[in-house]
Amino acid sequence: MPAASTRNRSDVGRFPSVTFGFEEEAEEKEKPEERDEKQENACQQWLRKACKCCYRQQSEDGVAVTVDTDIDDPEKEDGTEEDKPTNLNELLLKVQSMDLMKTPSGVNRTEHHTDRYQTDRLIIRRGQTFQMWMTLSRPFDPKSDTLHLVLKTGLLPSVSKQTHVIVPVVEELEDGRWEAAVVKQEGRRIKLAVNSPPTAVIGQYQLTVETSCANGQAVSTHDPVNDVYLLFNPWVEDDPVFLDSDEERQEYVLNDVGRIYYGTENQIGARTWNYGQFNDEVFAACLFLMENSKTPSSGWGDPVNVVRVISAMVNSVDDLGVLEGNWSGDYSNGTSPTLWSGSVEILQEYYKNKGSKVKYGQCWVFAGVFTTVLRCLGIPARTVTNFSSAHDTDVSLTTDVYLDENLAPIEYLNTDSIWNFHVWNDCWMARPDLPPGNGGWQAVDATPQETSQGIYRCGPASLAAVRNGHVYLKHDCAFVFAEVNSDKIYWQKNVDGTFKQIYSEKQTVGHSISTKAVGSEERSDITHLYKYPEGSEEERIAVETACRFGTKAGSYSSPTAEDVSVRVLMEGEGPKMGGDAELSIMLKNVSSERRRVMLHSQLAVMYYTGVHKATVRQDKTEVELLPQEEKLLDWVLEYKVYKNQLIDQAALMLTVSGRVQETQQVLATQFSFRLRTPDLLMKPVGKAVVGEKMAVEISFTNPLPRALKAVIFHVEGLGLLPARKIEYGDIGSYATVSLTEHFVPSLPGPRKLLASLDCRQLTQVHGVSDILVEEKSGGASR
Repeated sequence: MPAASTRNRSDVGRFPSVTFGFEEEAEEKEKPEERDEKQENACQQWLRKACKCCYRQQSEDGVAVTVDTDIDDPEKEDGTEEDKPTNLNELLLKVQSMDLMKTPSGVNRTEHHTDRYQTDRLIIRRGQTFQMWMTLSRPFDPKSDTLHLVLKTGLLPSVSKQTHVIVPVVEELEDGRWEAAVVKQEGRRIKLAVNSPPTAVIGQYQLTVETSCANGQAVSTHDPVNDVYLLFNPWVEDDPVFLDSDEERQEYVLNDVGRIYYGTENQIGARTWNYGQFNDEVFAACLFLMENSKTPSSGWGDPVNVVRVISAMVNSVDDLGVLEGNWSGDYSNGTSPTLWSGSVEILQEYYKNKGSKVKYGQCWVFAGVFTTVLRCLGIPARTVTNFSSAHDTDVSLTTDVYLDENLAPIEYLNTDSIWNFHVWNDCWMARPDLPPGNGGWQAVDATPQETSQGIYRCGPASLAAVRNGHVYLKHDCAFVFAEVNSDKIYWQKNVDGTFKQIYSEKQTVGHSISTKAVGSEERSDITHLYKYPEGSEEERIAVETACRFGTKAGSYSSPTAEDVSVRVLMEGEGPKMGGDAELSIMLKNVSSERRRVMLHSQLAVMYYTGVHKATVRQDKTEVELLPQEEKLLDWVLEYKVYKNQLIDQAALMLTVSGRVQETQQVLATQFSFRLRTPDLLMKPVGKAVVGEKMAVEISFTNPLPRALKAVIFHVEGLGLLPARKIEYGDIGSYATVSLTEHFVPSLPGPRKLLASLDCRQLTQVHGVSDILVEEKSGGASR
């Protein structure tokens, strides 16, 4: 048995930061003659000489290192002390710190248009260069040293799926690929410029650095502070979401406050909505929403796929989505949809409660949150309202109304409906998956109406495809087409139980499609993007093209002659809540003969979705029309008739039908209207300065001859105050009330303070105040 060595540790190797299983340093100093005997036998000495990889160790600063000892024999001493390395740090190239230059005012955030995100995360946009400083353990020598960045995203990062990215350091950067280049060196510090491709997967990346030199390799420890957050980039031409108008990018990506329209086409109302996409918790919630979808992160580079994921996740019907829809009128277990005035509070609640659904939403709430998520992730988006919006339930691409032998609606068969208004979203992107010409604005919808490939979602449907009736193109063009341009067909029941088509209306669906105008508070009518002018040859061709792919393709026969027409008229902005509703029914005979019409009218209280709640009035009258005569019939609905029947949105529908006795021509039309609610009046009190207290006075007059019970006010404003609920109590009939709320502005510039009121008796009451907040004067004396 060989004798045990008693050599000093310095004779074995001079690597004080690397341990080879020796006893504690204190013990070694006390008993140097026993160290080798206890720690290294002859087999272990041989292994150390034969297999250097067995000595891969962890350095004191947390980087994994590979050590090349260059020692053949522990007994050999053929060099001086000066010839041998004295410290492991002198052998290896290691990263000591990184500065990602991620402050909002820094070059990365400003050049990537992410400086408004209220966070110190490094948020950048793909397809664009960003910069970073790196401090190394010694000066970087490009002749003998190499390094590369490693970025990982998702649960199972994969190189082949572009979720595990190796970023090499090259001499000169090229666009369209992951690369880095050293652009500056100051001693041990180097500055890197890093490129990403315009199709890179978006999301949160973990960043580490791997270095290599002649003496070994080192890998930096991951620090969450250095995570990189990558977004879509509408400023880069090769990104599919590129939008070439800076004015539109300011509106559809960077504007965090917008307008959402509601009501009817004749009484268009508007409310201001806080999108709040730059709030740090909102940003975190948007990433959490994507992760909570359980979809592979490898698909997050394709905006078509991403918007379909978000469309499904904004509603909670069949997944772990954000909002639960509720159209019942009973919101006692949550928040009334009309009370929300922005997305921030909703997404904060969703994120804080780890994905528990938020109660409750209706279409404009789903759409407002959808716009927030899209803009937050970098996809240009806008909120869109369609008036007289059809809901086709049987893929017929027509809106069908079934009547009995007496021309009364058969409610259980009338599953199709026409909503007074419906709110969805447009997003902007190229569509390489479709024939050329179908890129640009795409309709997407998060309100759970019908399933798409088994999940409640809708879109993206190309507006160009919808306009031309190309309903066979993905995704969900047929459903969107029916919403904006389906014909309304009336069917009458025969004695044998079958139905025959008796009448059709060709200009009932899809009116005044509206969104906020670019750069102003005005309403922009974008109906022309969804359909050709009503009645034009192009529009009729689009309808017939679309309906060839529907379930009732045989509905289109040659039109019959008509000489009597009926329509409903309303003066001005229409009736107010608490007053009588006054309308007119116009009958016109264009023939040279007398006509007699048996006219039926029926008034129903409707949910704004077009779903019937209750019939509150029915009338029947015979009208005689002379040749070429036009006759106006007054129609009045007293408040006492409808006061106990109203629900959300105060929506009413007047159905007028009839038959001309001489010709058996059928007349039919439906007219939706709402009872207008008052606004909240808001008056700022005091000077608006960052960090200084001010107030707002909110006043309201009850328009009803009855008390409002358990009234709640809701106030919020980005940069002014977080969302706040005020349980006010009761407000007497016709009473005027006011309240004062104090707050301290936190951000300078033009701001909007929003308020809304909600109670069982009255909804959709809101107000907005523009407040210009000044910077706090640093030198001001007090």
